[in-house]
Amino acid sequence: MTATPTPRPAHPLGRFASPVLLLVAMWGVQFADAILPGSFTGFGLRSWDVSGLGGIVLGPLLHANWQHLIANSVPFLVLGCLVAVEGARRFWAVTAIVAVVGGLGTWIVNAPGTLTVGASGLVFGYFGYVVMRVFAGGVAHRILYAVIAVVVVALYGGSMIAGVFGVAEGISWQGHLFGAVGGGSPR
Repeated sequence: MTATPTPRPAHPLGRFASPVLLLVAMWGVQFADAILPGSFTGFGLRSWDVSGLGGIVLGPLLHANWQHLIANSVPFLVLGCLVAVEGARRFWAVTAIVAVVGGLGTWIVNAPGTLTVGASGLVFGYFGYVVMRVFAGGVAHRILYAVIAVVVVALYGGSMIAGVFGVAEGISWQGHLFGAVGGGSPR
């Protein structure tokens, strides 16, 4: 009789590997963009151009410059890890929904030909997801997520509201708004 090996429990920090790996990919793409000729940003989401729909997938990995990537990195990692607490499958499902809803909304609402790049749509989506989790699950789950949501709103709420309503020239409020809508949709 052969004993079946007992599966080793996953390392508790392993669930955070997905957002960390996605952030590492963003930094790798930015580094490659800096050293290779040309620019990768042209592969972003180009509104009203069917050939630009590939930017739904590629756009979040691309950034206009190092400052853009740096500005997105900390909120992406913090909020991405809050989503990843529920596991890698949940993280990737939320990421996919946010990318598609955020990308399509941006593609439709932006002025034709507008190029959109950056992970801020994902950041706003993760923010929307964390806030909406307050309304799902049992009482203990809701209390935990309410506390987390209050902390997240305290830390990022002002910049999230400013990111949708008080955006500077060249920043896509459409990506922010539809990213948040996408994040609020998964249950």
